Amino acid sequence: MSFTSAQAQSDAKSDALLAAAAAGRAEEVTQLVRSGAPLEARDAQGRSALLRAVAENHVGVAKTLLEAGASPNTQAANRDTPWLLAGALGRAEIIAAMLPHRPDLSIRNRFGGNALIPACERGHVEAVQVLLRSGIDLDHVNDLGWTCLLEIVILGDGGPRHQQVAKLVLDAGADPNLADRNGVTPLAHARQRGQQAVARLIEQAGGR
Repeated sequence: MSFTSAQAQSDAKSDALLAAAAAGRAEEVTQLVRSGAPLEARDAQGRSALLRAVAENHVGVAKTLLEAGASPNTQAANRDTPWLLAGALGRAEIIAAMLPHRPDLSIRNRFGGNALIPACERGHVEAVQVLLRSGIDLDHVNDLGWTCLLEIVILGDGGPRHQQVAKLVLDAGADPNLADRNGVTPLAHARQRGQQAVARLIEQAGGR
């Protein structure tokens, strides 16, 4: 087989794997992996097959790709990785499957954040529970100057799910007094927004 035809075969398998992963065709993904399809092939936006599976919440496909050696750290053009996107979208089961594969906790999303910050902001309770098992930095500050706790308050609605994630990160040791760039603390933000239940949780954790 010539180099050109071998490359064409590899490219065809790459395209097929990306399409099958995005569509959740688990059997096809398994067959393509067994046939040697490149696991880290990317589409025009730099998205790997695993990232596309995460985006569509195809849990079985994601697990197959991870077990075959697909990386949770492959970064797309928009700076998403499978790990970061799983946090942002609340893919708790996929996050749990990624943990043994040592996701790189130092990679940042396009806002300079880690996987925990958007998971908290969106009130993804189950995802936050799993993320906290990874050793992730609870007090990481993103490019906006916000921690996960600040995002819970500033971008959340103070409802039951945001209360739950606030309690989870505070119980795990998040600093209740890390202020924003203007020196406004999470407790002050919560009070300003009338988020009384979240404010109580912050106070109970030593927030001032």
